[in-house]
Amino acid sequence: QVQLVESGGGLVQAGGSLRLSCAASGRTFSNYVMGWFRQAPGKEREFVAAISWSFGNTYYGDSVKGRFTISRDNAKNTVYLQMNNLKPEDTAVYYCAARVTGRNYEYWGQGTQVTVSS
Repeated sequence: QVQLVESGGGLVQAGGSLRLSCAASGRTFSNYVMGWFRQAPGKEREFVAAISWSFGNTYYGDSVKGRFTISRDNAKNTVYLQMNNLKPEDTAVYYCAARVTGRNYEYWGQGTQVTVSS
């Protein structure tokens, strides 16, 4: 079982930055992919970014390209999401997730709130 715990959320003004962290524990393999998702009230869950543990290949949702950066520290089993030039529409609960290559995301963190004021 893989356990994921997010941290780093908070309140920030538009144009500001935040860095989210996702600490993973339990069994994590080199073929895992770590992802960030977000969900705003009344909206569907949205893919934000993902990174592979083995090679660090990254993927981004269209709405955050050029502003957000996902990274990992394999030694610490931690994934980060650097969020720059935040906009009010980025306001959401952000979730860390994990999956095995070729499978759906099956492990999820509890979420951390990000609120961007105008």
